[in-house]
Amino acid sequence: MPDMIKRERFNFFHELRVRYSEVDFQGIVFNAHYLTYFDTSITEYVRNINYDYLNLVSGRGLDFVLVKAVVEFLSPVRFDEVIEVGVSAHRIGKSSLTWLPAIFRKGEPECLAYGELVWVCTEMGANSSHPLPEDLVNRLREYEEMV
Repeated sequence: MPDMIKRERFNFFHELRVRYSEVDFQGIVFNAHYLTYFDTSITEYVRNINYDYLNLVSGRGLDFVLVKAVVEFLSPVRFDEVIEVGVSAHRIGKSSLTWLPAIFRKGEPECLAYGELVWVCTEMGANSSHPLPEDLVNRLREYEEMV
């Protein structure tokens, strides 16, 4: 497992409990739900840094498109477990943002799954990339201490 996936690498965690509707016949989380866990936790990360995502879309006409999603499954996540999803803004580019989410059982060091999600900033309706908003970049760097 890469060093960047260690629990102490993350400043932010979002807690979730695995629901019955998210597991397969064996009681293990169905693979597609990992992306939902990642997406939900990224939304909470953005809320945590007090960034107004709704204003970005409705007020500034910008949004993000997902261009890459990777999930690495290391150990099963099971029904009714309480998990914590660590989220980090791993790479900040000119128009792209790479998120690193990782799933841990609550309070435990072992990473159960991790991923990489790449977002590209776009001007709505233009179908082309747009530079990341400076205010978002500043907040992310400040929070991640990426100065």
